[in-house]
Amino acid sequence: MRQSFEQKLRELHLDLIYMGGLVEESIDKTILALQNQDIELARNVFDGDDVIDDLERVIEKKCLILIARQQPVARDLRSITAALKIITDMERIADHSSDIAEITIRMASEKYIKPLIDIPIMAGKAKEMVNKAIDAYVRQDVELAKVVCASDDDVDELFQKIILELVGLMQNNTDIIGQSVNLMFIAKYLERMGDHATNIAEWVVYNVTGEHEHLATMLHKDDKKRNPFIY
Repeated sequence: MRQSFEQKLRELHLDLIYMGGLVEESIDKTILALQNQDIELARNVFDGDDVIDDLERVIEKKCLILIARQQPVARDLRSITAALKIITDMERIADHSSDIAEITIRMASEKYIKPLIDIPIMAGKAKEMVNKAIDAYVRQDVELAKVVCASDDDVDELFQKIILELVGLMQNNTDIIGQSVNLMFIAKYLERMGDHATNIAEWVVYNVTGEHEHLATMLHKDDKKRNPFIY
């Protein structure tokens, strides 16, 4: 019985790794679609979001079946609980990729008001956070999880930079307000991806230590309080 349970836990970990890979791919695709104003690729992100949604439901069902049939305790129960929380955050990251793809389609016929430099950099950092957070889960690495949480500073700083730059552009040219607001939302979705990656890292710490603490608050400055674009 124990051997079967451990095998199912390993399968659960593999499912999370696979889902994490799909989420990282969705970030890559949505930013590439944005940069190239590629409508077909943006639509592909939508299709991929449905796949990730379905996978979340499959993993969730597996977790609930394990809890109901195996009645795990202590570390095993924490591992399953963490998995349930992690897939929720990963699904939301994929949702934000889809949100960006939707904006990309809306702006497909517009000439960009500025070169897209910081947004792709921000996306790369968010993707790296997701990758490291999933790696921390697989390796049960608390220190790597803390690195992820501390990295959220970089994403927040880029977000602030993008917002301030766009506000300045709008003040000088009211004709670009529409696209500027769209780019602000894209930056906000990327900032939220970083937040969800931080959540994943915090659940890794919970899985290993049994304590769930908001490491982002402890490890880096509280940017959220001075954020000009919270919703």
